[in-house]
Amino acid sequence: MIRDEDAGFHETEANEPTWAETNYFGFFNADEHLNVGVYALFRTNLGTVTSSICMNSRRSVTHWEADFCDMRSAIPIPQPRNLLDYKLSNGLHVRCLVPNRVWDIHYDDGRDTRIEVRYEALMPAFDIHDPDMDPMCASKSSEGKFAWGTAYNGHFDQTGVFTGSVSIRGRQVPIDCVSTMDHSWGPRPEHGAPTMSWLHAHFSKDLAVHAIFGFDPARDNGRDLWLAHGYVLEHGKVFGLKAGSGQTARRQERYPETISLQLTDSADRSWALKGQALTTMPWVYVPNNVGFNSLCEWTCGGATGHGEVMDFYELPVLNALNSATSTLRPSRPL
Repeated sequence: MIRDEDAGFHETEANEPTWAETNYFGFFNADEHLNVGVYALFRTNLGTVTSSICMNSRRSVTHWEADFCDMRSAIPIPQPRNLLDYKLSNGLHVRCLVPNRVWDIHYDDGRDTRIEVRYEALMPAFDIHDPDMDPMCASKSSEGKFAWGTAYNGHFDQTGVFTGSVSIRGRQVPIDCVSTMDHSWGPRPEHGAPTMSWLHAHFSKDLAVHAIFGFDPARDNGRDLWLAHGYVLEHGKVFGLKAGSGQTARRQERYPETISLQLTDSADRSWALKGQALTTMPWVYVPNNVGFNSLCEWTCGGATGHGEVMDFYELPVLNALNSATSTLRPSRPL
């Protein structure tokens, strides 16, 4: 169970320099095809923050083709340390007004690019390590133990409403969408994490789906997805996912282009979703890992929605995949 105190910094493993604590806020304007990601990764034992502010509405395969990217690798952690209210030297200011429920996200690059957005949760934080909340965790299967290596030793996902606006070099774009944020803590080495697909589809305040999948990057270009964790949010009630699979077709580089999902929730209901990429952009959240990011249009039954997909690969894995003699370890937990 996620508690109010989990909105703040957690006690670290003192001898673990890779310990990390993260905030991620992703939101969009579907009409503009504009996808925005605000990220801060605190290396609390090292005293530094890696932060990226990215905005993209295009079919980009490099950062400089996107609408905007500001990516910093070693910002000093502000003193006194406070994850509920922090201002970073890159212009990012995040305040948690209600623990794990309401955040204000502000950013100003000093050159007419700004973010003024509030996030308000539509559900409790979904703890992937709580068997009462997550049927995959309760199953005690290898898939249900997936924690992205150790990076997700503590982790929750949460769907809510983002309202406000962003300004890109003076061009203002309104934000009013349902989307999903996350928060995690644990050792996070920059090498050794398995591939992962982190995705969601939002149809309204009354219906959203979030899921974490694994896949084998060396088999059919990572086509087949296996479910690790996820939920359906319907009319304010959360139904953990108990089974699921998917197929991702990748057209350009490793970007997800079309996605089909087959899911079963804790009420034994089946859900079939199809996604189509509207944008592409490489998100390098740390130097050794690429998140192949697409804002997708999703359909489920007669409903149409939007949400992002991030498929994470380490650079040495990509090097091996692009080699004629690649040999990769399995992505699925053993």
